[in-house]
Amino acid sequence: MKGIILAGGMGTRLYPLTKVTNKHLLPVGKEPMIFNPIKQLISTGIEDILVVTSKEHMGEVVRLLGSGKELGCDFSFKVQEDAIGIAQALSLGENFASGDSITVILGDNIATHSIKPYVDNFIFQGKGAKVLLTKVEDPERYGVAALDELRVVEIEEKPLYPKSNYAVIGIYMYDNQVFDIIRNIKPSARGEYEITSVNNVYIEKGQLTYDILEGEWTDAGTFESLECANRMLFKTDNKILLN
Repeated sequence: MKGIILAGGMGTRLYPLTKVTNKHLLPVGKEPMIFNPIKQLISTGIEDILVVTSKEHMGEVVRLLGSGKELGCDFSFKVQEDAIGIAQALSLGENFASGDSITVILGDNIATHSIKPYVDNFIFQGKGAKVLLTKVEDPERYGVAALDELRVVEIEEKPLYPKSNYAVIGIYMYDNQVFDIIRNIKPSARGEYEITSVNNVYIEKGQLTYDILEGEWTDAGTFESLECANRMLFKTDNKILLN
């Protein structure tokens, strides 16, 4: 199992903070934001981690993270030339994955408790994909899961009329089919290659499972959620808590 952190994008919702640095380098608690997803991956036992970021800020990201020795992991880096969707950014990790399964975290996703139990569940699952869900008050901001008693029936990206309050958060696990699936999806109406499209292919195959995330979670992509992320991590002293 390898890990991929997607830390590209323009961070326009956090302007003017992102005028001077990459969103994922902004402080959350006592550390840069990107340290939380890195620590999450390390907490699962993953040591090989690819960081995908924009060409404008690659130098800053590499200067911060280095080889990974200080954090107990081994970093690789890839530049996303154009911000045209999460799935397109993920596609840049194909050579890095080299046929292994992957755990993918969006770099602005902040969680207090370790994702190790869910990664272990996925390893036991053996194939397909897994998404993590959490109940939110504003599901229209997210990919929203329509659920029956046992499974995800459909995931709808930023719906006007959400079918549930369960958001698909930016933590995903995939087998090595994912890169072939990405090659065959089409851009959305927004002109982006959506990770929701990838997840819906796994649903069609009957190979997508889900777990409900324990502990606190937020994405830190707005001023309000960045404030929330700071409160969360100051409470935990930036530590990843065990379930």
